[in-house]
Amino acid sequence: MRGKRLLSSTLAVVALLAAAPTALAAPDPAVVRTASGPVRGTVTEHHRLFQGIPFAAPPVGERRWQPPAPATPWTEVRDATKAGSVCPQRPVFPVGGPETGAEDCLYLNVSTPAAATHRPRPVMVWIHGGGFVGGSGSEYPATQLAERGDVVVVTINYRLGALGFLSLPGLSGGGTFGLQDQQAALRWVRANARAFGGDPGNVTVFGESAGALSVCAQLTSPAARGLFDRAIAQSGPCELSWQDSEFLPDVPAGSNWTSRADADNTGTALGATLGCTGDTLACLRGTPVTKLLDSAISQPAFDTPLLPSHPVKAVESGRIARVPVMIGNTRDEHRTFAAFLPEPLSAEKYESVLRTAYGEKADLVLAKYPAAAYSRPTIAWATVTTDSVWARTRHKVTGLLARQVPTFAYEFRDRTVPPVIPGFSDMGAYHGSELPFLFPGSLPVELNAAQRALGERMQRYWANFARTGQPNGQGLPLWLPTKPAERTVQGLDIAPAGIGPVDAAADHNDAFWAGIKP
Repeated sequence: MRGKRLLSSTLAVVALLAAAPTALAAPDPAVVRTASGPVRGTVTEHHRLFQGIPFAAPPVGERRWQPPAPATPWTEVRDATKAGSVCPQRPVFPVGGPETGAEDCLYLNVSTPAAATHRPRPVMVWIHGGGFVGGSGSEYPATQLAERGDVVVVTINYRLGALGFLSLPGLSGGGTFGLQDQQAALRWVRANARAFGGDPGNVTVFGESAGALSVCAQLTSPAARGLFDRAIAQSGPCELSWQDSEFLPDVPAGSNWTSRADADNTGTALGATLGCTGDTLACLRGTPVTKLLDSAISQPAFDTPLLPSHPVKAVESGRIARVPVMIGNTRDEHRTFAAFLPEPLSAEKYESVLRTAYGEKADLVLAKYPAAAYSRPTIAWATVTTDSVWARTRHKVTGLLARQVPTFAYEFRDRTVPPVIPGFSDMGAYHGSELPFLFPGSLPVELNAAQRALGERMQRYWANFARTGQPNGQGLPLWLPTKPAERTVQGLDIAPAGIGPVDAAADHNDAFWAGIKP
């Protein structure tokens, strides 16, 4: 009997040892358990990619124009191998084309290196551009940045146009729903970063164009305090405002921000245009998305709980998050917008546009930027607007930030980037031209070897900044922080100019514009 018991015990131990490899097997790297439920992504030799993860409940029906609510939890493993829907929008080209997307669009994507890590990686949260009316997080392939920088990259969606920024009298959160979505995504990152190997205590928010303006909004929003630790603003220097015919010929003066009072008036006018009487909010919630996309609503509102004041006013008064900031522009920002012109400008139209924009000072501008000095009048106009709207504001805001937080300024200057608009010559370092250097595949252009090398250095700069709050690292040209009165920025270019300090203030005639637009 004793022998039988010994044999039985021995067999049990053997069985346990046989089962041990299965019980102790490494977890499946394609499956991650988020706070809402498990997701299965795509794993390659170099990276992991998880797409279409909901970070908030679908903002549909009665949830249209309400603050983002938590996503409904799930228990079964959710497929995360495909991107979620983009938010409703019309394509930029052709302007006014058929709508795409769906209101159930509050999804994000997570890219990580494939290798496991014992030290949590920095997390970078990307806010896409698109004028607050277009774009999506899935348009920005982030796996190379994640691999090369040894970081976790999260790209997000947020509500756009009227769905993101409608305001009505008495509507709680009016004018800021898209910005609220961004904050909900940042809260999701704080709660879930560790599950993807990220450090929830080291989060960088970065974005381009409307995404950079969003970064400025989050820098100044009391509701965003504690949600991120560094910030990068690419081609959206906290304020873009323009005079009549300055941003586009025959387009009136405007800005990317609006007051809550003006936003309420605009929303009320939209309701009247759509035939809403009585309960305007209920009527608009029942309005088809197509009709809402035809509205011109696309400006985040200040004088609101989320944005108590205009972002630039908040920066001026020091009401910002105390985090390191990287800020910059491209050298020829406004050449992209020349594509929106119905036809090229003639010399006569160029002069007319400048006289409308600058009035009695137009002769000074015409003398400084004569049409004959450029390949054609359209490029002369784009140069004027690059300097007067983009570079001038970037210089001003950079100086304000540098008085308060560690600030690193740059200008992307590669004028040989292939044009994103076929047949449009002389685009130079146009608005958005740096994007394929950071996110290869984000624009339909093919970079050459020199440009890919510049992209490798830029990715390392960006990742270093996310890791330590400053961009410098082994093998990279030194990038000094900006002083409040500094004129130079870090130029980012291919050879022969390469990477190094440039006097962007001189290149963009800042001193001249100080006398034209003080």
